[in-house]
Amino acid sequence: MNYLAHLFLSGDDADLRLGNFIADSVRGAQILQYPPRVQQGIRLHRLIDSFTDTHPVVAESKNRLRPTCRKYAGVVADVFYDHFLASSFHRYSPLSLPDFASAAYAQIQQHPDLLPPRVHHFLPYMVKQNWLVSYAHISGITRALTGLSSRTSFDSGMEKAGEELELYYPYYLREFEQFFPELQAYVSQQIELIRN
Repeated sequence: MNYLAHLFLSGDDADLRLGNFIADSVRGAQILQYPPRVQQGIRLHRLIDSFTDTHPVVAESKNRLRPTCRKYAGVVADVFYDHFLASSFHRYSPLSLPDFASAAYAQIQQHPDLLPPRVHHFLPYMVKQNWLVSYAHISGITRALTGLSSRTSFDSGMEKAGEELELYYPYYLREFEQFFPELQAYVSQQIELIRN
């Protein structure tokens, strides 16, 4: 899953949400530099990624993407799934997507001392361009994936993924709708275990 899903799945816990958000920029023993609840958010992020990466429904999405996006099929599937969450956010949250995004940005920006350098670098762009809300539109997904593609050292195919999403939209949507409730249940269980 991508940024929106990780933030959303953290619930209302600001420290858990912060850890979940920064986790991709925290390596190995660096986790020990963070407060305990932020560490739990980092671990939750890794559990979400592991659950997603090994799920058979997600494998269907990745297999369909592999001819176009090769080793980046998993990255693209994550971004596609954020699109489906964003475009139907009202089904999952009492908050509107713009309100949720504004609150999430504000929470993250309250802790500049805890943000890894990579997050410090991209966060201003994320907020200014309102990535989380832009994910609701195929144009936003295309822009995000084209940006990712420009940072790879070889032809990734990610810049063509927007066309792929349009072409097979019902298939990816169905897979997301099968997968996401299972992920939500798994994450709720993991958060309960963290609390105890």
